[in-house]
Amino acid sequence: MVLSISGVVLLGVVVFVFFRKDGLKLSHAAVCSLFGFYLAGTAVAPSIQAGGASIAELLGGISL
Repeated sequence: MVLSISGVVLLGVVVFVFFRKDGLKLSHAAVCSLFGFYLAGTAVAPSIQAGGASIAELLGGISL
């Protein structure tokens, strides 16, 4: 079964779980979100996107 999930939704779920279970404060989540937002505008963003795409491809190639 192939399941397609947006990376943003997946990371949002992870942040929600951290918030509920591990005591992640809302201020910490906001700082992390802003860091990611500003990091996307730097010269390193294409490398991060390429790394994320290669990890998604690797995980997509795993068959159980």
